[in-house]
Amino acid sequence: MKKMLWLIIVLSLVAGRLSAQQFDAAEYAKHLGKIGMLCDTVKSFKIMSDTLTLLNMGGISPNQKYTILIMGNKINLDWTNLKGKAVCVSGVFELYQNQPQIIVAEPEFIQVH
Repeated sequence: MKKMLWLIIVLSLVAGRLSAQQFDAAEYAKHLGKIGMLCDTVKSFKIMSDTLTLLNMGGISPNQKYTILIMGNKINLDWTNLKGKAVCVSGVFELYQNQPQIIVAEPEFIQVH
């Protein structure tokens, strides 16, 4: 049952990614709960564990525009060279403690430029 729910969520995100619109941080609040794409520069990151990394986009914590939570271990990025790079992330726009965030667990939802 849990696997089926996870599969439905992933398929919904993949389908939504195909029609994802690109938004900036100023428009974020208008699109809460919707799938979209955000592109900005990684200003800092913090590796919390081997299955959780936080990317601070558009500013250094605690003044970032939004946070990208990289969950799991499927996304293999060169963390040491990520700072200062442009990154686009697709996912559901959420708020956590009144701060914008997107949770990413699959490599196809994050692109480093």
